[in-house]
Amino acid sequence: MDRKTQQLLWGLTLLFAVLMAIPFLVPHCGWTALFGIVPLLCMDRIATQLSVRRVWIYHYTAFVLWNAFTTFWVCWATVGGGIFAVFANALQMSLIFGLFRWSRKYYGGTLPYIFLAALWIAWEKLYFGAQISWPWLVLGNSFARTTGLVQWYEWTGSLGGSLWIWASNLSVFGVMCALSDGRWDCWNTKARTAALTGTLAVIFVPMAVSAAVGHNCKETGTPMEVAVLQPNIDPYNKFGGMTRDTQNAILEGQMRKVMKAAGDSAQVLLIGPETFTGDVIVNDFSTSRTWNRFRRVLEDYPNASLLLGVSAHELFEGAEKPSPTARKAGDLWVESRNSAILMDGTGRTDIYHKTKLVVGVEMTPYPAFFCRIDDLLGGVMGRCIGQERPTVLHTAQGEPLGCAVCYESVYGDFCRGYVLDGARAMTVITNDAWWGNTPGYRQHLSYSSLRAIELRRDIARCGNTGISAIIDQKGRIVESTPWWEKTELSGTICLNDRQTFFVRNGDIVGRLALLVALLLALSLAVRVFTKNRNPNV
Repeated sequence: MDRKTQQLLWGLTLLFAVLMAIPFLVPHCGWTALFGIVPLLCMDRIATQLSVRRVWIYHYTAFVLWNAFTTFWVCWATVGGGIFAVFANALQMSLIFGLFRWSRKYYGGTLPYIFLAALWIAWEKLYFGAQISWPWLVLGNSFARTTGLVQWYEWTGSLGGSLWIWASNLSVFGVMCALSDGRWDCWNTKARTAALTGTLAVIFVPMAVSAAVGHNCKETGTPMEVAVLQPNIDPYNKFGGMTRDTQNAILEGQMRKVMKAAGDSAQVLLIGPETFTGDVIVNDFSTSRTWNRFRRVLEDYPNASLLLGVSAHELFEGAEKPSPTARKAGDLWVESRNSAILMDGTGRTDIYHKTKLVVGVEMTPYPAFFCRIDDLLGGVMGRCIGQERPTVLHTAQGEPLGCAVCYESVYGDFCRGYVLDGARAMTVITNDAWWGNTPGYRQHLSYSSLRAIELRRDIARCGNTGISAIIDQKGRIVESTPWWEKTELSGTICLNDRQTFFVRNGDIVGRLALLVALLLALSLAVRVFTKNRNPNV
């Protein structure tokens, strides 16, 4: 391979990474993903035609660069975890691409490319449900900051966007191949028109459908007043640099300020951030200094409710360890949870335990095995446990709300469980300051817009240091707060009972892709077996 060819392959590799990173870094640029994979496909085609060896170096590098460009900010919180996330996630993507390349030995024509698209979307579908999961770069998330193009997510969910991206890229690539091979010159006018029309339709028809769906979608429901409290407490100080009473005083001051403006008898949902306090005992709320303080505050506002994120603990007696994740504290066993509580002045308290926990930081995957290893290492991994499925919390007036705790807002099919359980609106509580002033918190905010479209639910989002926001049923950010500023955001969200097609039926695109990938994999296995038995076939 000469130097110019090598430069071309590396140039296409880099171009792929840049084009696919742009939607996650630059607002309103999701459309670049519709042709962003083409450079990678061109690199593969050129390398195959020239019989280049070790092509995996190029496509693995491409995926490493894409992951690094978009999620480098994870290293601000954990260098080792960030590096592992980039290389491990890229490895999975590269393995899929490697299977596609291998399938071409047995499949001809367009079938390997169909296999690639189906296998990729099937992987995204399975990735959402895996214990070790980092689906931040699901292709459909490319439109999180370009929501005007994907109002039809209420039917398909984000994997519908993944399908659109693959269909667009493969269509454009197909036309390019026809031109480079000379097949275009052999086609008659009808064939050329069909190819161009089909490619343009794949790209632009979903945009037109989205415009029509968005135009017909109206904000509906019963209004409810909310007040998002952004205390702006540095997370690196909150567990040692600032006393619990000082932090409680900050939030209490914000609560009273908001209620003074609204009126003592106003029906207001007050929302605080994730893991605001760590002194809540699930078995007995009354032992919590924070819970008692805020209950007394709420007694002055009988129609107000407070939704707050807490690091909760459940205590167990007995000589035997109740589960692999439990830790010993004196004579008791302790189970840790990342939870949300919704309380009012009467002391009534609903609690929800975060289900989608961050691997390593919050939970130990496959605890029966890894907890033993973690014990030998001195207990360096998180041991939180969550619920089996999402459930709703209820305000003082009995209104059911969903509360996605931080990372859970990335999982569309999971979040539909809140609506199936009766949620009439959604909240998201988070603490994004671990990553500093990087693209991470902005990307995380944008994913809430996708959830609003899929569920057609208003979302009130509270971030400890921002960005807090109110998002309408079209995924539009109606109001928001600045980053790294103590502030409050008062507004209105609408409660509604509508269930979208996606809520009722789930990830149909993912299930179909999984079926197609399995059928093609079985067909491929048969071809491999047949060819090995009879090389002349």
